Amino acid sequence: MGTEFTIATLWAALLGYGLGSIPFGLILARLGGKGDIRQIGSGNIGATNVLRTGSKGLAAAVLLLDLAKGFFAVLLAWRLFAQPEGAAAYFGPVPAAALGAVLGHCFPVWLGFKGGKGVATNAGVCFGLAWPLGLAYGLVWLGVLAASRISSLAGMCAVVAAALAAALLGYPAFVPVLALIALLVIWLHRANLKRLAAGTEPRVGSKG
Repeated sequence: MGTEFTIATLWAALLGYGLGSIPFGLILARLGGKGDIRQIGSGNIGATNVLRTGSKGLAAAVLLLDLAKGFFAVLLAWRLFAQPEGAAAYFGPVPAAALGAVLGHCFPVWLGFKGGKGVATNAGVCFGLAWPLGLAYGLVWLGVLAASRISSLAGMCAVVAAALAAALLGYPAFVPVLALIALLVIWLHRANLKRLAAGTEPRVGSKG
């Protein structure tokens, strides 16, 4: 299983990266006549920044498509590659595809490795790994967003909740990859953390 396992894991990671790197925010904003989303608001290609164009429809479409690419990256890994058991499952094709999808979204080669922050894509990843993890992710994300109206805070809480849910709900093989993704997402939100501490982080619907 050694060489075949390694090759399958690499292919799964590349598959995940390829799907994750599709910049739906940039594509839909241009098709919708909003110009280059990287020149608007925070410069991010995710749904929150697309919302700053004033188009809720475009933002919703980007959110769903970014989520879908994470989901299908993991789903294809389940379908295309044999899944190992035991300790090897922690580093197998499915976790590799999950990580690849988020890395692709955050660091797309097509955009000079400058992409989004991975929150929506990781939501899709979690639903692909196991629906209870996706449900936990979604409930925390929506709950914190409804209470605070701060997208960055909701996203960071959700990625941490997913890793904790994997540990608590019986999916230990997914804890390492979800914890790694959580650390990545929080690191990408470091500027948001500074603004949260200063009380200047914009809320959903603002132009900042």
